[in-house]
Amino acid sequence: MTPEEILRVEKDIILTLKNIYDPEIPVNIYDLGLIYEIDYTPEGDANIRMTLTAPNCPMADMLVEDVNREVAKVNGVKRVNVVLTFDPVWDKSMMSEEALLELNLF
Repeated sequence: MTPEEILRVEKDIILTLKNIYDPEIPVNIYDLGLIYEIDYTPEGDANIRMTLTAPNCPMADMLVEDVNREVAKVNGVKRVNVVLTFDPVWDKSMMSEEALLELNLF
């Protein structure tokens, strides 16, 4: 894969993540700041390190499953590996400006 192709797949992964919403907050998980890292390899592995707004989030399994399922649909992705972490702990400073505006937190 060329660097341009890798970049295209990474952009497609981000677009996909922007279509997955936290069911308790009407903002997508990417703009919410729940995605800490996306590492796409030329072999087709999409490694995603993410967190939740709270360690005891009742929707944890559903969100991780959504990320796995939807990212696996991206053209060029052969395997998805989602790692859930709480280091660093999420806070609202990780949200995008769009998310802050949408939630009237500006």
